[in-house]
Amino acid sequence: MNNYRGVWKTVRGCLAATLLAVTLGCSAAPKPADTAPGVKKIAAGQEFSGFLKNYEQLKPNSNLGENALTFAGTEARKNLRSYFAIVVDPVEVYIATDADATKVNEDARLALTNYFQHALVAAVEDAFPPVDKAGPLTLRLRAALVGVDVGGQVAPGDAPTDAQPLERALNIGKVGVEMELVDSVTGERIAAMVDRSNLGAGAEVGAVQFSRVEKFEAARHAFDEWASRVREFLDSAHELTGADAEKADKSYQPYQ
Repeated sequence: MNNYRGVWKTVRGCLAATLLAVTLGCSAAPKPADTAPGVKKIAAGQEFSGFLKNYEQLKPNSNLGENALTFAGTEARKNLRSYFAIVVDPVEVYIATDADATKVNEDARLALTNYFQHALVAAVEDAFPPVDKAGPLTLRLRAALVGVDVGGQVAPGDAPTDAQPLERALNIGKVGVEMELVDSVTGERIAAMVDRSNLGAGAEVGAVQFSRVEKFEAARHAFDEWASRVREFLDSAHELTGADAEKADKSYQPYQ
């Protein structure tokens, strides 16, 4: 996951050079809210996060839900069968505009991104074996969780200790996803999707191993559903039918 760190310009309380201020620290220069590790903040008033390079091609797709927007390039889909591998990038996180990024610690971020990335890999791996590096005839799947908010403190008993409870829950009730499938070498876009479904107040993540905790079941189902939609596109492009389609469905196993 790429880190997005701003530079806090200190005044009279810190006279050291910026490099020293970053490496050694300075009590007069508190860390700004938009510099939490591994996250970006949605700009105020923006409809989309900016994660995708282009949103103009997206069109409503009622088959995936009333708030789903998708794009699928006709020529790119025809060539999809020629690909033989896929890179699934680390999932990026965009927090809500009014959220306090300093309350999203690294354990919380990883709880979200690790689960979703694993779900994406599980959804596509029997169609395109996952690889670590870009190359010829290799796809790249990019994904971002958009609109993550900070919830309340995780109460004792909300999650067993072996599930590693978080200090604060992350609310994904209004989270959307932005995803695109591209050629890993040329960057040519094959497909893209934005889904802004409202999951409701119960969709929270409050433990590192939240998939094992019933209280956070709504969040697990949401991630699994988003991953399955990627597979739906791949299946339609490959025109799987009958026994092949049934085999593909059975191959998908949510992250445990």
